[in-house]
Amino acid sequence: MSIREEIFESLPSPRRPPSAPLPPRSFFPNLLPAISTLIPPQSESKEPLNAIDLSRYEEQDSLTSDASLPTALNSLSRAYASAAYLSGRSASLGLLDAHGKNAWLIANWQLESYLATLEAELTTAKSSVDRLALERRRAQDQVSGQMRSLEEAWKKGIARTLETEVAVEELKREIRDRMRAQGDAMDVA
Repeated sequence: MSIREEIFESLPSPRRPPSAPLPPRSFFPNLLPAISTLIPPQSESKEPLNAIDLSRYEEQDSLTSDASLPTALNSLSRAYASAAYLSGRSASLGLLDAHGKNAWLIANWQLESYLATLEAELTTAKSSVDRLALERRRAQDQVSGQMRSLEEAWKKGIARTLETEVAVEELKREIRDRMRAQGDAMDVA
């Protein structure tokens, strides 16, 4: 039930004439067995469901001195969530105790409004990120030909540089070989 429905439900309503009485049970003889087949039988034990992890809202254990950084950050995050929840819950219950149901409902409505504003900002931010990613992709696609040609030119330049260095080393080797050959020829003469 939404807050708006609860607010209107809490307002005094004009008297309504009583509606027609319901037909007797015998009027629906086959309906009850059909409904009972649709509804699963309830267990006898009334154990509460553990669908929500309530440990995140409980007091956290203190950290040991040798705790790792990720463990400490996780514990700090859980403690912050717990403190924020308990603070909000305390304020909400304080409103309910001090001013009654309507003040509590108005506070909940304000929180829902704040949540809607944050969700709208999040949606705007996500669309902005998507738009920027699309613009970046388009810009990359527009210059992809130029980037390929620059990359090819760079590869050719590197190849020429390596070829030149290899040629220089070969010339140095030839010069050394000739110098040795001339030195050996002078020693013989």
